[in-house]
Amino acid sequence: MKKGKIYSDGGARGNPGPAAIGVLVCDEEDHKLTDHGETIGETTNNVAEYTAVIRGLTLAAELGISEADYFLDSELVARQLSGIYRLKAENLKPFYAQVKDLEKKFKRITYFHVPREHTKIKHVDRLVNLALDRAGH
Repeated sequence: MKKGKIYSDGGARGNPGPAAIGVLVCDEEDHKLTDHGETIGETTNNVAEYTAVIRGLTLAAELGISEADYFLDSELVARQLSGIYRLKAENLKPFYAQVKDLEKKFKRITYFHVPREHTKIKHVDRLVNLALDRAGH
């Protein structure tokens, strides 16, 4: 059983607008295992946040992590995935369903909302902005 920590961020310049995601997967001691940033086309901030969670869970599963604490600066998404808030937006339901399906690959996933000033959140935010800058957005 391998434990880990996952951090992600998603953002759109314009909302909707050119969007990107950033993901960081760490071991239990918070040492980087991998990180990833990419553009995801034109979409909204919330879609970008969910897309980042999907990528984060996918990368963590590929690395053999079976239990993880998941940190993101989107209070809305963290609370929706934790079951504190109900998901009302129809356009987010397919992304939510995809996350819930990916969660089945893990023994435990716990979501936490953290401030955007968190060091690891700053790192994934940088990955988002670097991806958008590289794409000329």
